[in-house]
Amino acid sequence: MSLIQQSLKRVLKSTAVAAALALLATSANAAEKVYRLKLAETWGPNFPIFGDATKNMAKMAEEMSNGRLQIRIDSANKHKAPLGVFDMVKSGQYDMGHSASYYWKGKVPNTLYFTSMPFGMLPMEQYAWFYYGGGMELMEKVYAPHNMLSFPGGNTDTQMGGWFQKEINSVDDLQGLKMRIPGFAGEILAELGAKPTNIAPGELYTSLERRTIDALEWVGPSLDLRMGFHKIAPYYYTGWHEPATELQFLVNQRIWERLPDDLKAILLVSMKTAAYDMYTQSKHENGKNWASIKSEYPNVQVKDFPPAVMSAMRAANDKLLKEHAEKDALAKEIQESQAAYIKQVRPWTDISTRAYLNGQAQ
Repeated sequence: MSLIQQSLKRVLKSTAVAAALALLATSANAAEKVYRLKLAETWGPNFPIFGDATKNMAKMAEEMSNGRLQIRIDSANKHKAPLGVFDMVKSGQYDMGHSASYYWKGKVPNTLYFTSMPFGMLPMEQYAWFYYGGGMELMEKVYAPHNMLSFPGGNTDTQMGGWFQKEINSVDDLQGLKMRIPGFAGEILAELGAKPTNIAPGELYTSLERRTIDALEWVGPSLDLRMGFHKIAPYYYTGWHEPATELQFLVNQRIWERLPDDLKAILLVSMKTAAYDMYTQSKHENGKNWASIKSEYPNVQVKDFPPAVMSAMRAANDKLLKEHAEKDALAKEIQESQAAYIKQVRPWTDISTRAYLNGQAQ
């Protein structure tokens, strides 16, 4: 209690004033309280770009709160469960998490809609849907029953279609193909005869090198070059499955409710700023590393999937979406929201971005 408060307490003895002073003291103590949160991330220590997002978020939160909000980050080497972040945050073992929503589709199928959907929105279209088109409200519907809130956690930019040991010339080449590919895209490839699997980031190179898998998709030039996939797989296919891959910050609901309103606001701003900064960093690194691939690794063969394969994947996508919607009312609601938003925003993307790029190419 300050000297002024002590003086007032001695001089003014009325019950009303005493009550007011008690409230003031309580507020002062609350303002000084330090909240220490623990965050589990799917990525390894000092993982580039993804790990930068969590560090940036924690640093901003601590600085803006004048040290009252401190977030300790445990990487996968510490908690030993890179694909267990959902359960650890849900149970309260960790207060926060940083991962990708579609990793949890085996537990909660509707989580997959909030990372990226095949043939779906581009990054800025998806950000607009989250913040202005109802996406955040739908994500809350999915995560609330599991004692969690989910927030956009950083975008990788449009992803590449993956690294392959053999060329894909027809749908027949997908038969029995063992590929690391998560989310709805994995379901699509399974529909076409492939064998999708999800593997933690730290195990990807070894799995491809030892032929445990035949192909994998990870991100794009921003991270793939660092992982060394170009050394063990000659074919690099362009994307279709993750046009706007958004990571996520998970927050345990009970922890969120315990935070004072000002720290909630600081945490929100920190997460949102770190997420957008990761998107701009991804764009920068993709451009820089794409130039390196073209100049330093000319043996990498960049391929588009043949039209017949793309048609088959799109047909499988439509079929599976319909099946999900028929079985789950919330899935139907999310799908309809995303489809309506694409219908609204894509004409502007066409007349602005696509028209501009087409004009520059002429």
